[in-house]
Amino acid sequence: LLFKIKKYSYVFLQREAAPLGPPIFEWLYIKLCGKKLIYDFDDAIWLENASQHNSLSYILRNPGKVKYICKLAYRVSCGNEYLCSYAKQFNSNVVYNPTCVDTEKRHNIISTHNVSKITIGWTGTFSTLKYLDIVIPSLKKLQEKYDFNIKIICNQQPLFEMKNLSYVEWTEQNEVAELASCQIGLMPLTIDEWSEGKCGFKLIQYLSLGIPAVSSPVGVNKKIIEQGKNGFLCTNDAEWYNAIEKLILDSELRQKMGEEGRKKIVNEYSLLSNKENFLGLFS
Repeated sequence: LLFKIKKYSYVFLQREAAPLGPPIFEWLYIKLCGKKLIYDFDDAIWLENASQHNSLSYILRNPGKVKYICKLAYRVSCGNEYLCSYAKQFNSNVVYNPTCVDTEKRHNIISTHNVSKITIGWTGTFSTLKYLDIVIPSLKKLQEKYDFNIKIICNQQPLFEMKNLSYVEWTEQNEVAELASCQIGLMPLTIDEWSEGKCGFKLIQYLSLGIPAVSSPVGVNKKIIEQGKNGFLCTNDAEWYNAIEKLILDSELRQKMGEEGRKKIVNEYSLLSNKENFLGLFS
């Protein structure tokens, strides 16, 4: 793309041009090619968030370059207010650009709540499977009393075992349909800086499909979930247990909360609702 860049007025950069080293390409775009760089990120990528899966890459990469790209950029686009606050330290032209879904052509299947056996769902990448450890004790306790399915949609099979647990390998083609077969969505998170930077994509997906969500009260989750209206925010095992139990027992409540969730996503986190805000980046 470097050889074609002269044809364009803007460069829209998501996270980084290259995973390793200093911001050489970003500098080239701006200083040598004279292009306006719109820098977009939806995680706290300036933090050294190493794990067993990515420890080598984090040794080699340079998270400190984020602030330099912010300084170089014509405009910075961030997925939540926490990320915006960081970017504003280095650039005065920062735009809050929330994660959105296409509620008309993709996330347009509505979950059915009048079912004989409900399914509790979770979707995500292998690196976020660890967060399920937060809710597993409550799920196991609930399984002693109720009969329900658990569906994990991921690019790697979970290592834990539970009754009525099914694993679905994630693909772009199957994710929405598989999620739409669920009646409750989960988004547990730890309370830390990295989680503060997350943009609530799981919740946005669940709610867009009419699925009430149960989540940790971290970062943007507190903005997306309206307690008792489209989902529940939980801080301990008892709260996770009670919230999920309430949804298991009441199909009308799930239906009502699902409708409220869908309405919120269409109004605030859909492509149509954010269209002008996004296009405004290129002005």
